[in-house]
Amino acid sequence: MSCELKVKERAGVINPIFTCQPCGAQYASIGIKDCIGIVHGGQGCVMFVRMLFAQHFKESFEIASSSVHEDGAVFGALNRVEQAVDVLLMRYPHVKVVPIISTCSTEVIGDDIDGVVRKLNQGLLKEKYAGREVHLIPIHTPSFVGSMVSGYDIAVRDFVTAFAKKGEPNGKLNLITGWVNPGDVTALKHLLSEMQVDTTVLFEIESFDSPLMPDKAEFSHGCTTVEDMAGTANAVGTIALNRYEGGKAAQYLESEFDVPAIIGPTPIGIRNTDTFLQNVKKLTGKPIPESLVRERGIAIDALADLTHMFFADKKVAIYGNADLVISLAEFCLDLEMKPMLLLLGDDNPNYQNDSRIKVLKENVDYDMEIVTNADLWELEDRIKNRGLELDLILGHSKGRFTSIDNNVPMLRVGFPVYDRAGYYRHPVVGYAGAIWLAESMANTIFADMEYKKSREWILNVW
Repeated sequence: MSCELKVKERAGVINPIFTCQPCGAQYASIGIKDCIGIVHGGQGCVMFVRMLFAQHFKESFEIASSSVHEDGAVFGALNRVEQAVDVLLMRYPHVKVVPIISTCSTEVIGDDIDGVVRKLNQGLLKEKYAGREVHLIPIHTPSFVGSMVSGYDIAVRDFVTAFAKKGEPNGKLNLITGWVNPGDVTALKHLLSEMQVDTTVLFEIESFDSPLMPDKAEFSHGCTTVEDMAGTANAVGTIALNRYEGGKAAQYLESEFDVPAIIGPTPIGIRNTDTFLQNVKKLTGKPIPESLVRERGIAIDALADLTHMFFADKKVAIYGNADLVISLAEFCLDLEMKPMLLLLGDDNPNYQNDSRIKVLKENVDYDMEIVTNADLWELEDRIKNRGLELDLILGHSKGRFTSIDNNVPMLRVGFPVYDRAGYYRHPVVGYAGAIWLAESMANTIFADMEYKKSREWILNVW
């Protein structure tokens, strides 16, 4: 009986869990106000990412492409970056921030995007756009290493590095949310508002759920400003909710500007949300109000209604972003469930030293597998060929066919979710997120029981 961390043995990938690094950088960029990124690569590097965002959020997002073709792939394509910047600034006079996001093709051919940024700053911006505030940010995200998770982490660090500027203390708390949904940001802002904590949210994506207004069209875009990012150097502290999605930026602010940093845990479930609030209290000195104690009590009551009677010993497989997967596993363990298989879709070497994984390895008293560099065939193969019996799957929509083909109920969690309505509005973090997750898992299991086993309620033996 043990928890084992292993690397996928096969060389190939069948049904990947993640997409590539540029996707993560693009997700970070759309969280910034007056920002349109230029992805330096083929048009597909933008088109398919925008499609994922549109499928998940049911909104359209503005991201540009340098549209590299065959000649650029052979001879270099920095001229395409110069043209793209010029066209973008002419067409969008409000744009202030233009990240230049590299891809596999342009990294392989060796295009010097740092050099072209220096050239444009000294040439085009001074000559044609003098007096206009424009920030060009090179972001290196080759697709042949890492994943969309590491791409997001790199981009957040590069944005903070570019803009953070030491000044007078502003009394704010930096909150680096990681790859979350608008509903998560709403829930986090609520917790901080109850504690009366003034916060800079990186990145403020609550507005991704944009309205249809009678007077004008609304565009989905983030609300974090250049001034917000500059002020991160003057905060009372930084909390990065996720180790692998914003941890680099928190560490940079601490090392460069002495802004205290606390990384994790992701506030999924009661105990991790408790820790988050204690960390906020530690950095800001603000007390935890009675209103949040009451919310916590409501959440505990909701979970107590379900845990032993319905969740005990239910076997779960979880896949997706590492911080999300590990935190969901911790939550499931608190609900007396048994996470049997955790699939992490990239080969980050830091997983070996992750303290949360070490705790799982020390304390889990049944056979649990944590597979890195995993794909969804790892889940399919274990169910079909290795006798893995499951009561529930937790993951994004890419695993739906494994659920359907093997008749295992599945709750959509993570990114992307495109075959269920409105999931981006529901938080998984905080006390509200704990209630939504637990009740959604229970309802998924209830519906499965009704179809597969008995119309009568047979407690804990479904």
